[in-house]
Amino acid sequence: MRMFFDNYKQHTDAQIRQSLFWEYDMSRFDWEKMRTLVVQRVIERGRKDDFFAILNRYGVEGVKESIKEIPTMNAKDISFVCAVFDLKKEDLKCYTKKLSHPQHWNS
Repeated sequence: MRMFFDNYKQHTDAQIRQSLFWEYDMSRFDWEKMRTLVVQRVIERGRKDDFFAILNRYGVEGVKESIKEIPTMNAKDISFVCAVFDLKKEDLKCYTKKLSHPQHWNS
């Protein structure tokens, strides 16, 4: 993992903002079962503290595994996670899925 979040262990008090999950009942939210969704929302809309919180909750490897399973991600976020988490875009489900559904040149 690159320098952006190297000191995440010093931020054990960081919390994931529940506003990222506005459509869920947080009193019944299963953080483990919904790990991929949590990681996806933090990548899409998270602040630095949200990243610290997922790294402390799931660990670096857990976050990396979840990133690989995210079904859709825009090109900017793909570039970001590949750079920060030292991943190859070919390892990402969202990238390989995009390649398997080629678009017409005019769409």
